[in-house]
Amino acid sequence: MTILELVVVAALLVVLGTLGLGVSRLRTLSGRVGSFVCGARPAEPPGRAVVAGIAQYGAGRLDWWRSWSLAPRPTRSWQRSEMVVTGRVPLANPGRPDLYLVRCTHRGVDFELTMSPDAYAGLTSWLESAPPSAISRVI
Repeated sequence: MTILELVVVAALLVVLGTLGLGVSRLRTLSGRVGSFVCGARPAEPPGRAVVAGIAQYGAGRLDWWRSWSLAPRPTRSWQRSEMVVTGRVPLANPGRPDLYLVRCTHRGVDFELTMSPDAYAGLTSWLESAPPSAISRVI
């Protein structure tokens, strides 16, 4: 084999290995108890694209991972006691008519999540069922 062929084979192995790790990470995250598909974006500036991800209920927090990343830690984490759902709007998405755009606030920062109606019901139930010491609100 020539050096060029070795470089091409090595590059191909790196690409395939990275893709394999990414797929494995997605399967692991989506298979966890309390996880659901959830897009996220900051509310400001308006018009930014929603980033696909997976959210998971933790002990007193909601963790969110980007779908296509190799990061071992969540990209965002919102404390249950400081998270407020301020509204929800059904999305008129031709490919997925069953999605909600959920507006939230955490520590004074507005953000939006996209999720299924079932995931929204789970989120509001999770927020409302907080222990008495943790005050969460759903408006």
